Amino acid sequence: MAIGRQQLAFIKELYGVRLKLGWHGYLRRDPSALLHLEPGRQDPYPLYEQVRARGRVSTTPLGNLITVDHEVCNQVLRSRDFVAAEDNNDDHQLSLLDMNPPDHTRLRRLVAPDFTAKRVTRFTPQIEQVLAQLIKKVPRDRPFDLVSEVAAPLPIAVITELLGIPDANAEEFAHHGQEFGSALGGIQSLSHARRLAATRKRLAEIFTEVFELRRREPSDDVIGRIVAEDSPVRPDELVPLCTLLLIAGFETTVNLIGNTVLALLSNPDQWQLLTDDPDLADKAIEEGLRYDSPVQRTGRLATTDTELAGRPVKAGEWILTAIGGANRDPRVFTEPDRFDIGRDNADDHLSFSGGIHYCLGAALARLEAGIALRTIATEFPDLQLAGDRRRRPGSLIRGMQYFPVQAPKLRQTVIV
Repeated sequence: MAIGRQQLAFIKELYGVRLKLGWHGYLRRDPSALLHLEPGRQDPYPLYEQVRARGRVSTTPLGNLITVDHEVCNQVLRSRDFVAAEDNNDDHQLSLLDMNPPDHTRLRRLVAPDFTAKRVTRFTPQIEQVLAQLIKKVPRDRPFDLVSEVAAPLPIAVITELLGIPDANAEEFAHHGQEFGSALGGIQSLSHARRLAATRKRLAEIFTEVFELRRREPSDDVIGRIVAEDSPVRPDELVPLCTLLLIAGFETTVNLIGNTVLALLSNPDQWQLLTDDPDLADKAIEEGLRYDSPVQRTGRLATTDTELAGRPVKAGEWILTAIGGANRDPRVFTEPDRFDIGRDNADDHLSFSGGIHYCLGAALARLEAGIALRTIATEFPDLQLAGDRRRRPGSLIRGMQYFPVQAPKLRQTVIV
């Protein structure tokens, strides 16, 4: 098959960047390059400390800026002098993530009311019901995968209900959500690009069917409102917007549950505190967000000449805000490498970003993960790690792809 000019340019850029990162990472041991490679996927936190030692703002091998400083990250994420880089590639556009005002404001204003902390509490009974059903299906005589058995099906059930997708296939949506999530850190290979294109095509088919249904049968759900005659959403924005909402309702939650349970089971004293008092679940979730953030990094583009921590920044310069590193800034968090569910200021983390791009699904993720953790601690007090785990591909989105656990003493109350 002949390769077109556009494909050839994509290949050169993709593998050119990877070659450069590999050279600076593996041969020159540059920590900011290693963050994008396998060491950064497995354990980025020692690398963040090496970046921190270089100063509050430093330069990467690709010529961009990077910071792991909590104050600087917070400043960049909230400042109007730094914007998201708009992505015009339809193969991986995710709408609000790539937009800036006024388009960003127009679309976010439409859907944000459905994701407020007060509004999402209406899903509490459904979350509890879904969790009860999932726990009943958990194998009693062997280890089970916490991701596929509990962490992934839960947010899919909730977000498809919120969007208004009838008879949603949870397994299929979980697959598509993971594929799109893997692309947030950039395309990794040609096969990755093909998988992403296939996922985008399939989601477009699903959403288009739902759009047509809601035009015939209007309803008061998110999709019903965005396809209404007076909707401010343009036709070309419909699929990217719904795709983002799917990701917002799934990606953070599934990784947050897995990362926090792993941190708890790796620190038996903290797991014991939670099982003794499951009402500590919400505090454990905040510490989980700080300790092992589902989103490790995000980038912003300077729109004007400015200054960060005394360093001049020129308009057009790109800065990588390493959220995972900022969440372990010793100037903000005492003993930052220690997982402590009693930490007073855990919620000072930046895991949901900040400013106009503050995570749309933050309240929903907190609600689902908190209820899930409380339920797991109550029903599986003797939960244990069980075998080798596998992390998600890529290093920007941090989570578990396969997470085997076992509960040798399952509570009899769930066997009915």
